[in-house]
Amino acid sequence: MGDETFCITSGEVSVYRIPTDQPEESDGTAVWDATTLVLVELRCGDQTGLGFTYSDEAAAHIAKELIEKKVLGGNAFDIPTLHAAMDRFTRNMGRPGLVSTAISAIDICLWDLKARLLNVSLVKLLGQARQSIPAYGSGGFTSYTYRQLRDQLGGWAANGFKAVKMKIGREPEKDITRVKQVAEELAGNCELFVDANGAYKRKQALAKANAFAPLGVTWFEEPVSSDDLAGLRVMVQEAPPGMRVAAGEYIYVLDDAKTLLHANAVDVLQADVTRCGGVSNFEKIAGVCEMNHVPLSAHTSPSIHSSLCCAFEAAINVEYFHDHARIEDMFFDGAAKPSDGLLKPDAARPGLGLDFKRSAAEEFLKLSLRCN
Repeated sequence: MGDETFCITSGEVSVYRIPTDQPEESDGTAVWDATTLVLVELRCGDQTGLGFTYSDEAAAHIAKELIEKKVLGGNAFDIPTLHAAMDRFTRNMGRPGLVSTAISAIDICLWDLKARLLNVSLVKLLGQARQSIPAYGSGGFTSYTYRQLRDQLGGWAANGFKAVKMKIGREPEKDITRVKQVAEELAGNCELFVDANGAYKRKQALAKANAFAPLGVTWFEEPVSSDDLAGLRVMVQEAPPGMRVAAGEYIYVLDDAKTLLHANAVDVLQADVTRCGGVSNFEKIAGVCEMNHVPLSAHTSPSIHSSLCCAFEAAINVEYFHDHARIEDMFFDGAAKPSDGLLKPDAARPGLGLDFKRSAAEEFLKLSLRCN
């Protein structure tokens, strides 16, 4: 077969804006009332791949330009060539941030398309390291009442999750009480994680860590800004034994991962396939984690990460984030569904194992861009 057999012939980029299931949600440093999903679809022969990112409408316009100038006409199997071309083309755009989310969605789509062309699941294409991966229930927003906190996190524990995570940092003076409420609900039956989203200053974060430890908190995510490498390193060195410090969800380029690791700024490195450059870069980050003996945790997007984290030895868990789990269940047949706290990709379904429910998503459509 000639290369023309695997030529990418057309594509589409769509933007969907989905309101939260409550009037407003918040964490330590952000407030939101909707989530924007940017969906990329690419066609080769009789197969269509899909990929997506949680970003902004602006990312869709970047993705369209990248597809039209660097992806269409390319060989669907030559993902390294296409990814490198996108990297070079966006050099002067400001590669981290929106550009990275656009590249991520395209790269995920390319991997899904390649697996579909081969009629294999993505986890089998990558090579399976395990059958399933632990998930942790993630929500516990700072906008929740005590009752909502206890119901959501306690409900996940009752359904078999071995760990749950809550948001802190918006009102620091209330955080110890909020954490204590959840700890009492869990009654030691489930690990408790907290995420400040960079809301604290260094000594404030360390004081909170010492207060949280007797309540059973074993994971402190972004206790200070992920840009504050010295502050994260202080937390790694000084936080109570048994409490892991995690950061990395804002890795947009490979050097971001290297910087966190070389600074000894994390006990657990996080990465998000929809931000870091797609499957291609997530795989590289997983390899670097393994070489540095640092575990890897997948940030949100469970329906993609469940496949990836079953392929890479360094992965230890996937964040089953309330907003994304809800959206993915609404929009995709085959969306990740935990069983007894575990996510198991369906190796019998090709690619990511996801089929887009276009009619169900239609009411949330804000923009559709054809790439020719």
